[in-house]
Amino acid sequence: MREYVQSLRAIFDCWQNGTPLSFQGEHYRFTRMQPFFSPGSIEYGRIPILLGGVGPRMTALAGEVADGLVTHPTNTAPRYVREVVRPRLERGARRAGRDPSAFELRVTPLLATGPSDEDVKREREKIRRLLAFLYSTPVYWPSLELFGWRERGERLHLLTREGCWQEMEGVITGEMLDTLVPSATYADIAAVLEGWYGELTDRITFPMPDDPSADTEAAKVVGQLQRGSSA
Repeated sequence: MREYVQSLRAIFDCWQNGTPLSFQGEHYRFTRMQPFFSPGSIEYGRIPILLGGVGPRMTALAGEVADGLVTHPTNTAPRYVREVVRPRLERGARRAGRDPSAFELRVTPLLATGPSDEDVKREREKIRRLLAFLYSTPVYWPSLELFGWRERGERLHLLTREGCWQEMEGVITGEMLDTLVPSATYADIAAVLEGWYGELTDRITFPMPDDPSADTEAAKVVGQLQRGSSA
């Protein structure tokens, strides 16, 4: 992956700045760019490369070679970001002599939000089912372990092996949802997100509403988050 990122940077430099393409690594070799395949430069300048990562090595690698990390919904709880994700990123950055504050951390929580309290409740139940599926996979258990819930993951994994799909969502408790899922109506969700992530990240994903009639309210929330204020 390290070499892959380096090769992408060489290709992007060729497109953006007209630099002759000359990258030769252990696994990748790019030495020719036909004009037909070059899109040319873009007005936005340097293209950032963000890596998705869950485990310690991939997370540290993002800190070492990428412009940022995109978290997975299962490793996005504020405590996990603070105690696990950021130290891994900083370890990778130090390995490359980089300033840990120079790259972007983009968190991707599963949000239970909407115009009304009923919408929030409905979204929480949808997320309960999704988390039951995700946490049946052992690779996502480290965040459960941090909160003392490893046995929940083990139970979910066993239920999948037994084909007991309908029983899985009951394993995800209300306490787990409260800890892992920011939940509030559009009127309050910006303040909730700032409380959870305000000191941890400058970027956060926000879901588009299923109902286009809620677009205006959702756009207002996005504007509040962009300003860094829930006012």
